[in-house]
Amino acid sequence: MLNLIAVIIAIAAVVATLAHAGYLAMLNSAATKRAGGTPIAQYVRSRWPVAGITTAGALLAWVLTSGTGIADVLAIMLAAGSGVGATKALQSTQERYRTGE
Repeated sequence: MLNLIAVIIAIAAVVATLAHAGYLAMLNSAATKRAGGTPIAQYVRSRWPVAGITTAGALLAWVLTSGTGIADVLAIMLAAGSGVGATKALQSTQERYRTGE
């Protein structure tokens, strides 16, 4: 049962981290195609390490779910941390560039 919980949390964390990385990629693509997008592109470049670290953590947590007992607990903690970190980073970036409201 603990393993199932760990797998579900790890998958959710991977989805959250990929959403953050995807949003950064989309934002960077739009910024590089428009005149005056240099500040946004620079901001995106500064956020890539966060996206990379959280994605790596979530993927490592998913790998840890193949173990038992303590590995599942570590996977849950790592996945939760990576998922929450990626979600907060995504929200921060969205709030910074939200328009049209």
